Amino acid sequence: MSIFTTVYNRRNTHSVKWDMLDKIYALEDASDVLPMWVADMDFEIAPVIKEALHNRMEHPIFGYSVTPDEAKSAFTNWNLNRHQLTIHNDWVLLRQGVIPAMAEAVEAFTEVGDKVLIHTPVYPPFTSIPQNLGREVVTCCLLEGETSYEIDWQSFESCLQTGVKAFILCNPHNPSGKVWSKEDLTQMAALCKQYNVLIISDEIHSDLIFKPNKHIPMLCAAEDINNIITFMAPTKTFNIAGIQAAVTIVPDEEKRKVLEKLSMSRGEMGLNIFALTALQAAYEQGEPWLEELLEVLSSNMNYVIEQLSKIEGIKVMKPDGTYLLWIDYRGTGISEKEIMELLLTKGKLALEPGTKYGEAGNGFLRMNCACPFETIEEGVSRFTKALS
Repeated sequence: MSIFTTVYNRRNTHSVKWDMLDKIYALEDASDVLPMWVADMDFEIAPVIKEALHNRMEHPIFGYSVTPDEAKSAFTNWNLNRHQLTIHNDWVLLRQGVIPAMAEAVEAFTEVGDKVLIHTPVYPPFTSIPQNLGREVVTCCLLEGETSYEIDWQSFESCLQTGVKAFILCNPHNPSGKVWSKEDLTQMAALCKQYNVLIISDEIHSDLIFKPNKHIPMLCAAEDINNIITFMAPTKTFNIAGIQAAVTIVPDEEKRKVLEKLSMSRGEMGLNIFALTALQAAYEQGEPWLEELLEVLSSNMNYVIEQLSKIEGIKVMKPDGTYLLWIDYRGTGISEKEIMELLLTKGKLALEPGTKYGEAGNGFLRMNCACPFETIEEGVSRFTKALS
């Protein structure tokens, strides 16, 4: 059997997705609830990553380690070949996750009370990180187009004019899966330069793109690359979130020095030896696994969209990328509280409520389709049962 068809029992493995359902959804007993919420996959990791980790385990000593140049080169070569993005090795700072790296950038380049701009709906830490650091979050709501979200350019520029210091971009967009065009990115970058606003670009889903769509890094679209800090990671792409590893790309030397100084002031260390091993193996040898994964994800999404669209009041558009579906249930006339209760108690299915992504997400659900087709079928069946 393909590793993309094998169903694994992940319960009692300290999995957030499977073992935290009772706490996350306030359930007395979640043993019969199917989780299709948080963004990690129920697929086995690429054999090349497993093999690399096994090989490192053969040496019985795991002392202090340094970052090999080969690990950084694996990442930069990957981006050159896959995204036509040239990254110099000295631009690369390795971090334990995109979220910690984002928090580091917000703390380093804004002050308490400063304004930070985000688009909504959007991944919750885009709001919580600046707020927890004492910054003021300014929201620019995305416009609903015929098939995907679009930028409200008048609102975007008006927000920038209020004295915003940093703009956190989600590219591709989470939760909708929108892949921003080069034209959109170029215009965003130009406006940010005009108003002297730093761009903090989260591109963690950049490798999970469905053809013919293509990820355009902000660094490829902007005229001033020194005004951009980008985050990428192998964790989402290769399902190794539990092996914490991320990359901050900083072309500007002075900004790198600021980030490195902040990191040192906290006593932070580099990546552990297993994270370095997994990162290098993923970017050097993981592409065949990824290409097969993308076909599976696309097929899964096509099935879910076809089946759920048969339910009156449900509307689902296929995303350009990610493995997340943004389900519009506003046509049912059901409130978020009601639909979540139906899904959890009647359907025994855990999805994410749209308001988790801001008030602009009210009337939507986020569904994770990165699982074997057997699980996809079961999830669709439970969704249909909940609304029947």
